[in-house]
Amino acid sequence: MVDWIVAPDGAGRELADVLPSALAALGTAGFTDTIGMPGCRRAVVLLVDGLGWTLLHEYADHAPFLTSLATGAPGKAGFPTTTVTSLTSLGTGRCAGRHGVVGYTFAEPSGGLLHPLSWSTHGTAEDTAGRRSSLLDVWPPERVQPHPTAFQQAEAAGVDVRIAVPRDFKDTGLTRAAMRGAEFRGIHAFGDLAAELLDAVHAPGPTLCYGYHGHLDLLGHLHGPGSLPWRMQLEQVDRFVSALAERLPGDSVLTVVADHGMVTMDPQETVDVDTEPELRDGVRLIGGEVRARQVYVEPGAVDDVHAAWRGTIGERGLVLTGEQAIDEGWFGPVIDEDVRPRIGDVLAVMREGGVTRSALEPNESALRGHHGSLTAAEQFVPLLVTTG
Repeated sequence: MVDWIVAPDGAGRELADVLPSALAALGTAGFTDTIGMPGCRRAVVLLVDGLGWTLLHEYADHAPFLTSLATGAPGKAGFPTTTVTSLTSLGTGRCAGRHGVVGYTFAEPSGGLLHPLSWSTHGTAEDTAGRRSSLLDVWPPERVQPHPTAFQQAEAAGVDVRIAVPRDFKDTGLTRAAMRGAEFRGIHAFGDLAAELLDAVHAPGPTLCYGYHGHLDLLGHLHGPGSLPWRMQLEQVDRFVSALAERLPGDSVLTVVADHGMVTMDPQETVDVDTEPELRDGVRLIGGEVRARQVYVEPGAVDDVHAAWRGTIGERGLVLTGEQAIDEGWFGPVIDEDVRPRIGDVLAVMREGGVTRSALEPNESALRGHHGSLTAAEQFVPLLVTTG
């Protein structure tokens, strides 16, 4: 494998290990701490969307408190380094090959693509208007991801489990797939997110609370990671976490993680599938996202599609078959039988630039910041632990 690929390694410091480690720190039977969390009565896990380890250190002056906690080794997001996969890995304690949410978009049984953020069809070449149809009833989240979540297991063990996330996340497909079993606490902004997390650390019994902040990722996509809006948001996140840490009681632990890092995409390094007809020959569906494409091919076309994509992308990325990616452990050590058809027949992960779709995905193609691939900037994430 090429030297710029940072693959998942199952070493116990991936997102799938965070909640099991927190539950072990709470003394919950059946869980093992592989991260190194101190024993506690209340555990809070705060995920800052898009806060990669590389970015945190590159902009350390804008996040002095977070940087002061970054004394150990980073964690890994898993593959692909995208929010829907990472949140499901976190919430289930399983890698993508088990939980089945294998990308930003991926093949669904009726022959289209599932867009997990909206739990709807993603749109096809025949639907250039971008119309989407809900798949909540046709392919419900509990069927896509049938394993019990870490929250369900914790609740069954007598732990008070909560999630403090934006109100719009209530009852969404992704929440049902990744976070079911926790008491939903809808929030609007930093203020009520802080209030919910502090309420959890003052609860009477063993408590696990997950919180989510998404604005750093949003500004990274729109303006680019490291841009002035992004840096200003990072400063707010740093002050927010510092204020939380000051208010932690002595028997509580706060862990700050991220779902992926982010890179700025050079428009000169992009390949546009919608203007490169050879990249569509023999292709049935193109899923994934700009930095990590999953290509589903017609019967017998794997070799030809693999060669066409490899020839076009060249040194800008790595093109390999889905079977090769599975053999390399990218989706975890175990692949459930019903998950295998969701993984692309050919995968393209990018070192530089991306693979855009100017006609079918104009909004995504126009973003400045991206993630999904396996560079260090995208794969390494903080695992920052502090106590009261």
